[in-house]
Amino acid sequence: MSFAGVYPNYIHKAEKKGRTKEEVDTIICWLTGYNQQALLQQIDKNNDLETFFAQAPQINPNVSQIKGVICGYRVEEIEDKLMQKIRYLDKLVDELAKGKTMEKILRK
Repeated sequence: MSFAGVYPNYIHKAEKKGRTKEEVDTIICWLTGYNQQALLQQIDKNNDLETFFAQAPQINPNVSQIKGVICGYRVEEIEDKLMQKIRYLDKLVDELAKGKTMEKILRK
């Protein structure tokens, strides 16, 4: 599955709850280390999720603070590292849609 394919779903989920594309981009950049330009390049390249995360400059060192259940699985217990990164992103976008502040989402 391509990142460009799921990205609009993240945007839609956030906007449906009154949040913005910019907030989603901020979350993605925080998690992956991409800057805005590099994020747009990843979308344009239509890379799959594995490549998207493999090429990420640096997964945020605070990901261990992301805890909770997404799609019936505790994100901190997922053994497959790629799936765990995908679920981290899902969890962060979920938190955004549920109205959490950016400060809490970004674990500041």
